[in-house]
Amino acid sequence: MNKPAEKIRSKFIAHRGESYDAPENTMSAIQLAWDRAVEVVEVDVHLTADNEICVIHDKDTLRTTGKKLIVRKSKMGELQKLDAGSWKGKKWAGEKIPTLKEALASVPENGKLVIEIKSDFRILETLKHDTQNSGLRNNQIEIIAFNLQTLARAKQMMPEFKMLWLFTSMPVLLQYLTGTNPRAVLKKLRRYNIDGINIGNTRFFKKKFIERFTSEGYPVYTWTVNDPDRALELLKWGVEYVTTDKAAWMAEILKNRT
Repeated sequence: MNKPAEKIRSKFIAHRGESYDAPENTMSAIQLAWDRAVEVVEVDVHLTADNEICVIHDKDTLRTTGKKLIVRKSKMGELQKLDAGSWKGKKWAGEKIPTLKEALASVPENGKLVIEIKSDFRILETLKHDTQNSGLRNNQIEIIAFNLQTLARAKQMMPEFKMLWLFTSMPVLLQYLTGTNPRAVLKKLRRYNIDGINIGNTRFFKKKFIERFTSEGYPVYTWTVNDPDRALELLKWGVEYVTTDKAAWMAEILKNRT
């Protein structure tokens, strides 16, 4: 792979922060990534009942707090009273569910935050406000989503940010049934002015598929890869970023194998 060893660190995205070692989607996980010199962090966001944006993956809080509140039906203040860290270990007790504003404020000068939209289009006005008032450069924020219509609307509202469509790699027949075969995806990217794709890694994620997009100038990211050999293979095939729960560790393991 014709990439200098010192550049390998820039190829990994910390999935929900350094989520292997710290509770996912908390400020501790996010800050741990920055402290370990990870350059890109991914977080998930939902809209609350009082039109705030909180950083959490699930629609409710049960898995990461032990208490079930439906995020869209709860106010930010209610959500932040919950303990989002103890499930990971006693040392993380008292961790709060962060706001997107807090996550954005943590981004260092050389850092980038990838924001995955988990809510529907109603989140977009607040997302636009929070990102455009973050003080970050446009290239320090990227937006991803599974829902193509929401992503397309986001691109219309915030054209300054790079946006990538999320979907999972599948067998060829299912690609055609779900509209995620390369020809159909390229047509959608052009129609909605989407900048690239972010593909769930499976055994069906092949070099030929990746090259179909990179040859057209569309970047390809992938998630979630915790195996160094697979990560290196995907980077050699042209994947631009690999999302992983162990971003700093992965960069360290692979720095002498480039």
